[in-house]
Amino acid sequence: MFAKRQSALAAAAGSPPPPRALKPVEVLKAAVRKPPVIAGLAGLLLLSTGALFLTVLGDPRAGTPSARIALKREAAAEAPAPSGFDAFSMGAMGLYQDLTGTGDPLSGAAGGEALITLPDGATVAGGGGSSYSAPMQVASPLAKAPLAGLSGPGPNGPLPVIAPDGRVPAQAYARPFRSNGKPRVALIVGGLGLNAVTTKAAIERLPADVTLSFVPYAENLQGWIDQARAQGHEVMLEMPMEPTGYPNNDPGPYTLLADGGADDIGAKMNWLLGRATGYFGVTNYLGDRFSASDAGMNAFLTTLRQRGVAFLDDGSFQRRPGAWARASADKVIDQTQSPAAIIAALNSLEAQAKIRGSALGTGFSYPVTVEAAARWTAGLEQRGLQLAPASAMTQRPGR
Repeated sequence: MFAKRQSALAAAAGSPPPPRALKPVEVLKAAVRKPPVIAGLAGLLLLSTGALFLTVLGDPRAGTPSARIALKREAAAEAPAPSGFDAFSMGAMGLYQDLTGTGDPLSGAAGGEALITLPDGATVAGGGGSSYSAPMQVASPLAKAPLAGLSGPGPNGPLPVIAPDGRVPAQAYARPFRSNGKPRVALIVGGLGLNAVTTKAAIERLPADVTLSFVPYAENLQGWIDQARAQGHEVMLEMPMEPTGYPNNDPGPYTLLADGGADDIGAKMNWLLGRATGYFGVTNYLGDRFSASDAGMNAFLTTLRQRGVAFLDDGSFQRRPGAWARASADKVIDQTQSPAAIIAALNSLEAQAKIRGSALGTGFSYPVTVEAAARWTAGLEQRGLQLAPASAMTQRPGR
């Protein structure tokens, strides 16, 4: 207990004396003597010397040219939808590099030459030759259908009629044509409306004087016909007719049957002809068996005569006259679906036109057919021929 009560003085009697406070100069001298502090001061001195150098002598890069620009990242533009020409040509040109295999000027970029696409859609071979592919055609529009007085109500849609003033669809909806005295050659490309890409390509890529034929079962049929006429093409409808092997070989629910009778044929034709307006004529789709039926053909041709509609066939109905205007094709150009075979058929058609004064060919809208036809028609004028619409090849019965 005693020890706890000792005085403060007694408690501190054996302690060392308190340290003496150092002056600032003495503190600085003591710190400078330490090695880490010496190194830090040396670095600081070096930096200060460099800063003084730049201040006195200036920026060593001050004499070099310089420029400042504001960079702004633009939003990526959305790629436009391909045109018919673009969509049709993507990745397909290699199939048609040499259409004849003989170095013909129509053969495109043969021999592995670079193919350059021009702004208008044309393509040229980059090897110095004159090979080219036909560009997307400039529109040469026809009047929008229907024309006044040329259609009347039907059970399934407007039907073509002869106008009170005597105008007929076979003339009013045909593409105007004036002969220049050269041999005429015409071409029908059919099977259109089912495949959007090939249909759009045929409309845009083939010259306006090439006649286009549409499948009646196609969706948006009137829209396709309107596009074709806006580009300048006259158009036709395809009439599905009974072929050999029917019904295993079936052209669809509205096929005109050889033994169908006048009422059945009339009802089906009302549906087929009422699908759209703006066509000048019709053509057959298949139908070798139907063509042999006198009763069926008479009912078919009578309906066309009464409505003022032309009939142009693929060559298999040559012995059947009739309709308001009539023509038969001289050649199917793509019975063999190869570039060389199609070009050979077109060249044969061309030779026939030079001998007889005119020739009519027909083909299906296979990609190779459209490509070959586009290139072949591009050089017709230079070869002494005139491309004509198919309607220019028709004649009225009895003339």
